[in-house]
Amino acid sequence: MASTKEYLDFVLEQLSGLDEISSWAMMGEFILYYRGKVFGGICDDRLLVKPVPVAVKMMPDAEMEPPYDGAKKMILVDDVDNRQFLCELVESMWEELPKKEKKCK
Repeated sequence: MASTKEYLDFVLEQLSGLDEISSWAMMGEFILYYRGKVFGGICDDRLLVKPVPVAVKMMPDAEMEPPYDGAKKMILVDDVDNRQFLCELVESMWEELPKKEKKCK
């Protein structure tokens, strides 16, 4: 099941307190970026984030789910209504996220 634009818009609105939040549509789902780094995505209308140490610490009881069959598990963010928590989570994750990969020409 593909994610809806309405759910993407809701999540982006929840993260509107942060600068440089962007998304990229890919195969019916959305990849989410903060300041140029991928921090997670929206898959099947679920917000999933990378399991970097600070995210695991901030959500110790969160479920781990793959975004699609065969993918590495990510953290399911079930409290998407909490705008302050979401912004703090994404901002805290930034230092621990991998640097943007350069594409070969």
